[in-house]
Amino acid sequence: MTKGLTGHLERASALLRKSNTPELAKKLDEAVARISEALQGDCPLLVCGNGGSAADAMHIAGELVGRFLKERRALNVLCLADSPTVLTAWSNDYSYETVFARQVEAYGRPGGVLLGISTSGNSQNVVAAMEAAKAKNMLTIALTGQGGGQLAPLCDLLIDVPSRHTPDVQQVHVCLYHYLCEEVEKLCA
Repeated sequence: MTKGLTGHLERASALLRKSNTPELAKKLDEAVARISEALQGDCPLLVCGNGGSAADAMHIAGELVGRFLKERRALNVLCLADSPTVLTAWSNDYSYETVFARQVEAYGRPGGVLLGISTSGNSQNVVAAMEAAKAKNMLTIALTGQGGGQLAPLCDLLIDVPSRHTPDVQQVHVCLYHYLCEEVEKLCA
């Protein structure tokens, strides 16, 4: 087994190749189409996750509100991990497990989309957000590691990377959501 940077990059490349399946491509393209349809109808895309997945959620929102590769109108995208005031106030007074669900209640609407990111698929606040989004007749998409964990039965579209090793899953997530941002931008320009 090769060690060091070369080994790390070889492992990442192998997982990228393993992830490049017609099934995953079909699900990602469906996510692009459904998110674009919602945004064109001025319905929101809400994105959430914890830790590194929160950073990914912020990245996605930043690319779609701002710009990814081309000049265009701003898109109605909100990262539910962006407000420390909302996160800490709600978590302190009620529960961290419901902090995203509460925001789905506030910002979600029928025809909108919730994209939940969790490498394990078992983040309880993302699970609760999926349940809240379903109650609001929103499309639910999960970006996870292999199998999707508890999010699998709750989402309309499961985009799961064939690994359970968190850093490797996150590396592939970046590639997948960059593709998603690029394609959504093309359709929503």
